[in-house]
Amino acid sequence: MWRFAESTVEYHHAAPNNYPALHTWSVNAPDQFHDSLWDFLDIIGDKAEQAFVGNEEMRKVQFYPGARLNYAENLLQNADDRLAIIAHRDDGTRRTITRKELYQQVSRLVQAMQAENIGVGDRVAAIVTNDIEAIIGYLATSAIGAIWSSCSPDFGPAGASDRLCQINPKILLAVPDYSYSGKFIDVMPAIKAVAAGCQLQKIIVLSDGLNEKNASDFDYITLEQYLSPFEPCPVPFVRLPYDAPLAILFSSGTTGKPKCIVHSAMGLLLQHKKELMLHCDLHQDERFFYFTTCGWMMWNWQVSGLALEATLVTYDGNPFYPKRDRLLDLIDEEKIAVFGTSAKYIDACNNFGLEPGASHKLESLRLILSTGSPLIPASFDYLYQQWKADVQVASISGGTDICACFLGGNPLLPVHRGELQCSLLGLDIDTVDDEGNSVAGVPGELVCRNAQLSMPLGFWNDENGARYQDAYFNRFPGIWAHGDYVEKRPSGGFVIHGRSDTTLNPGGVRIGTAEIYRQVEKIADIEECIAVGQDWKGDQRVILFVKLNAHKTLDADLISAIKKSIREGATPRHVPSRIIAVDAIPRTRSGKISEIAVRDTIHGRPVKNTGALANPESLSLYKNIDALQA
Repeated sequence: MWRFAESTVEYHHAAPNNYPALHTWSVNAPDQFHDSLWDFLDIIGDKAEQAFVGNEEMRKVQFYPGARLNYAENLLQNADDRLAIIAHRDDGTRRTITRKELYQQVSRLVQAMQAENIGVGDRVAAIVTNDIEAIIGYLATSAIGAIWSSCSPDFGPAGASDRLCQINPKILLAVPDYSYSGKFIDVMPAIKAVAAGCQLQKIIVLSDGLNEKNASDFDYITLEQYLSPFEPCPVPFVRLPYDAPLAILFSSGTTGKPKCIVHSAMGLLLQHKKELMLHCDLHQDERFFYFTTCGWMMWNWQVSGLALEATLVTYDGNPFYPKRDRLLDLIDEEKIAVFGTSAKYIDACNNFGLEPGASHKLESLRLILSTGSPLIPASFDYLYQQWKADVQVASISGGTDICACFLGGNPLLPVHRGELQCSLLGLDIDTVDDEGNSVAGVPGELVCRNAQLSMPLGFWNDENGARYQDAYFNRFPGIWAHGDYVEKRPSGGFVIHGRSDTTLNPGGVRIGTAEIYRQVEKIADIEECIAVGQDWKGDQRVILFVKLNAHKTLDADLISAIKKSIREGATPRHVPSRIIAVDAIPRTRSGKISEIAVRDTIHGRPVKNTGALANPESLSLYKNIDALQA
């Protein structure tokens, strides 16, 4: 960050330690900033004469028109014998791959896919664990200009098919099972559901642990068989313009199937490299860890660390198995410098009474990244008192929508407990009231007033862009509304108070209520239901209210059946913490259930616009519920 400020001083005329001035320049002079950024990040590609072409309409702004690059080419440079990835599983497995070996495996998969006539714009779907093969698949897909989209294997058949079948993939790369807390969980039902819902040319199964019996009625090829005809050779990286997609990520709203968010290869490469190099100070050969799955945008974000020639340390499974300090052991064993996790994990360590500073050396650790949900002040205290006094704690926030960060850390700024340090370079972040007026010192809606590199290219199957426009730009015309409830602090930092929309966010994983409803609706004893998030001990937990059919009772068997249906049809993260029977569910006059009204009621907040409700008296059923106090 210091070096970047020094290299651009002719533009902003400020000292390197004056971040507010540097940030103001990055927002007010986007042409100079983005031109300088490409050079400083040492991007491999064909640079455009212009770095930025403005437009009054944010969605029509152009970044690097005429430029071309390939994401994988930037990550696979300098393919030598240094370690690229160290992959751990919770069963104790440790595997490694060098940069040279990674390049070679990508080369073989590129040839196999090209032999399958997969090329620019084709979709490659994946149901994969956070392991070496997933990264090989991602890079091979991007090398040929195809589009990657992955789910973690804990998605059930409906959850996986609802996502992947929307994008009509040509091939599917999948693990047959996965290990969690010492148990192997079969993934074949999800694979078969995707196969039934899509017209796939090929299904490639990672054969480690493949149960031939479960796959006997299934047309597939193992990854080893798929790659066997091909030997490593130079990869023919396809360089493409800014509007070429790299990945499709899924973000669920409150109705319908998950939205398919299309992200740009060029946008993500520059955005991620900016965040990792400048805001995280990540260096070549440093060990970089993030606890994530392949269904979360933090996986894509961590993989970009290869562009800085860092060594990725990955982990798949239960972070507290076989013992509670499993990930803490990794810090010392692998000499991790940058450790990324969720606020929920940090809170769990505190609740377990772990004192890493006393039990572990943590000599290599210099930066702790936390995201997913707000990191509360007490968790800052815990990290500095019980982990390491001279570490930088950076709470970061962005999301699937931009596959990057709006707010985050800065190695040149002080850390204030409970705060995210700053808005990131190039992003004009503000907080506004319901009328769109700027506010400070009180919570408001997080907005971004300018176009930024990793805004989605759009939504898949949204031909006129109406769904994309409605998702981010219609609430406050001309600016991006993100759905976070945020307070701007005098320090220049920010405090996040939670989600302002109805998307659920337990443990920092955004999920849509519609995914829960689809599973509950299968149960005959339930007439209807409504799911909301309850703020609880610095996190959020899912609360499900059910209206039962006549003469039915919410007993232990029915609760078990509801949870089983949700767990198997969606994911374990969708399973509610509390299931409560109610006699009525509030609806608007147009017949829609009102999640916001229920959420505000259980939190003791006033409900806005009760006049829009057909049955506002039903809200009394959600007040002062004993089951929500424990």
